[in-house]
Amino acid sequence: MPKRILQGVVTSDKNDQTITVLVERRFKHPLLQKTVRKSKKYRAHDALNQFKTGDTVRIEECAPISKTKRWTVVVEA
Repeated sequence: MPKRILQGVVTSDKNDQTITVLVERRFKHPLLQKTVRKSKKYRAHDALNQFKTGDTVRIEECAPISKTKRWTVVVEA
């Protein structure tokens, strides 16, 4: 099964090797046909501490790294 990749904005980089990423998704409400915005925060592993608050990043699913971290930052060259 392929790993999911999400894109979001870094909201916190205060912890060592960890960033908090806010991912927003938009979808049409099934009954009202109105566009709804939902957001969720994910904690991702940032091994090099290179991303700061406000950066747009892509995160990828991975094996559990800690109690709350199940995602890692995709470093694109």
